[in-house]
Amino acid sequence: MGVSGSGKTTVGSSLAPLLGMRFVDADALHPASNVAKMSAGIPLTDADRWPWLDAVGRVLAEGSVVVACSALQRSYRDRLRSAAPELRLVHLEGTRELLAERMGGRDHFMGVALLDSQLATLEAPGDDEAALVYDVILPVAEIVSDAAARLAGNVSA
Repeated sequence: MGVSGSGKTTVGSSLAPLLGMRFVDADALHPASNVAKMSAGIPLTDADRWPWLDAVGRVLAEGSVVVACSALQRSYRDRLRSAAPELRLVHLEGTRELLAERMGGRDHFMGVALLDSQLATLEAPGDDEAALVYDVILPVAEIVSDAAARLAGNVSA
């Protein structure tokens, strides 16, 4: 989980095989209307997000999957947990400057113009969510290795 540009897809797609799981990018589950809004620099509303989060929840409920999903607010994560009670979170965070730099160097429907709205929406996971939190200034390999060990139960979180 994390805002756009935090490396969710990069980390998730590398983490999944280490855990013996498949990988799904939640961006691929957005309806065309959501993609069109974000492409136009228009932030999504909760009414836009609920059907998308329900689709993400259905994927999570299938089990054995790592999903790259923003899950920015507690209410969104709670909705995902209602479909997948065993949900574990890996929260990727970084400075606005680093995130903007990353977003500027890629071809994606989520443009830098939406970064501030994402940062304003972000609610860091609470202690009761037992999230693994990583600063994205760290090398991807280090994040993936540590997260894989912790999620597999080889290291205490």
